[in-house]
Amino acid sequence: MTILHDSVWRANVQSKTVSVNEMPQSWRKLGGRALIARILLDEDVAACDPMGPFNKLIWSVGLLVGHKVSSCDRISLGGKSPLTGGIKESNAGGSTGLLLSHLGIRAFILEGEPRSDQWQILRIDDKGGAFESAKDIVGLGVYDASEKLMQRYGNKVGITLIGPGGEMGMYSAGVQNLDKDGVASRICARGGLGAVMGAKRIKAIVIDAANGEKPPLDSPSLFKAARKHYTEKLLAHPQTKSFTDYGTAAMAAICNGFGALPTRNFSQGQFEHVEAIGGETMRELLLERGGDSDTSHACMSGCIIRCSNCFASTTGELIVSPVEFETIGLVGSNLGIDNLDDIARLNWEINDLGLDTIEVGAALGVAAEGGLLSFGDAERAMELLGEIRSGTTLGKVLGNGVVATGKSLNVKRVAAVKGQAMSAYDPRAIKGNGVTYATSPQGADHTCGNCIRAEIDHLSPEGQVEVSRDAQIKMAGYDTLGACLFGGFGFASAPGSLMDLVNGRYGWGVDENVLHDLGKITLKLEIEFNLAAGFGPTDNRLPEWMTTEKLPPFNTVFDVPNEELDSIFDW
Repeated sequence: MTILHDSVWRANVQSKTVSVNEMPQSWRKLGGRALIARILLDEDVAACDPMGPFNKLIWSVGLLVGHKVSSCDRISLGGKSPLTGGIKESNAGGSTGLLLSHLGIRAFILEGEPRSDQWQILRIDDKGGAFESAKDIVGLGVYDASEKLMQRYGNKVGITLIGPGGEMGMYSAGVQNLDKDGVASRICARGGLGAVMGAKRIKAIVIDAANGEKPPLDSPSLFKAARKHYTEKLLAHPQTKSFTDYGTAAMAAICNGFGALPTRNFSQGQFEHVEAIGGETMRELLLERGGDSDTSHACMSGCIIRCSNCFASTTGELIVSPVEFETIGLVGSNLGIDNLDDIARLNWEINDLGLDTIEVGAALGVAAEGGLLSFGDAERAMELLGEIRSGTTLGKVLGNGVVATGKSLNVKRVAAVKGQAMSAYDPRAIKGNGVTYATSPQGADHTCGNCIRAEIDHLSPEGQVEVSRDAQIKMAGYDTLGACLFGGFGFASAPGSLMDLVNGRYGWGVDENVLHDLGKITLKLEIEFNLAAGFGPTDNRLPEWMTTEKLPPFNTVFDVPNEELDSIFDW
């Protein structure tokens, strides 16, 4: 089969067929997050049951994916979220986006309702796709399942798969992807999209792009010059070295300094043992341990930032990759746990279950407040993860996320918006993030518009809507391009490079406003979807308790006026 570039593939789990189609004209200038929203709107998904036959699960390749431009080969995954009831896009690094683009795929749509409960593997290559039995890997965690799949299909394939949590339909389940080294460590974590994949009875999709090819360039010279300019500026940016040395774990100390680090179920904003679980301690620990340790690991081929890590034991054997700030915040300080080895082992267990560490960490924090464990008790936290793996009644409650756990235990302090747990920035102390949590169509998600680096008084309500709006527009644009947020340092330092990369790839004649234009298109589509799904202004609020309960040590509440939240997207 000749590669049809920028194509749409559909896999129907009822008929067990895979088709390759040209893109409709109205989809052609969209990718990643924006394309997901456009498809879901056009195919009338908004009113459906997220776990029913009419929901679609979409792997969408960003507009710049396919050429190993640093930080620009991420994959977006989307559908109607069983966790929020609204639109959801969750993205990850690894090899999935790159390999799909080499098969010519801009969007891969999984649809329909299976005729039986028999689990399937979907294998795709340059000739099309085929459904095969998954009976020998059902029930396995993502690490064992991915190893078996590579033994069967070879170690050059890409794999996107679910764990036991997704098989059991848990609403905190994500979809795991292989990193550049073949480890199933890169998760499209948020929104319960792994449960949607489980409802389709697909355990894994195996991507064989051995006979594929890079996407075509309209102007190779323009594209290559822009890539060089961007790469030089990214290498020279001081933030690149910081992320290379310390990764996202450096945010623990920064967030703690702002009084915004979730501690003991969001009851405090500073953790007295933050140094023990922060970026500097982690780096020193891993350099001392050696072996499989790596303080500057790249999750994607071609990434020069290398902000990830490989966390090894005292004997140098790999425990998990990576330990990110969000996990440190929600599974560490939020649970009162002050030991990186404990956090890493809990991280591995949640990863192997195929679950979101933010959602599960938040649920465990509520469980601690509800009396099921003591803060600081890592052993008991691991026992509760065992309940999830066993599929007990308690395990299913925890696996369905923080809101389900709060309702079950009658706990008031539940940090969530639109049903989704807040990430590791308390919005009473980083109020721009609170605006993002409240107003993003995606639910509480820092990746939709993180404001912590904005030059603003984070404790004041003044100006927070403007800061969040700008951050949300930029991030929606980057998610549509398939670019990592951290690549933004390079693009900001190399004006015109983003425009030239898009024009070099497609020849569309976009101008220097391309990032903002794509971001606004994306948000408009997502808001339209949520309105069709029944959302209204009252869904764009933080929990009421955050407007009255003061957060130590600065004793602040979230006090951005509702009328400002309601007008954020009145551009």
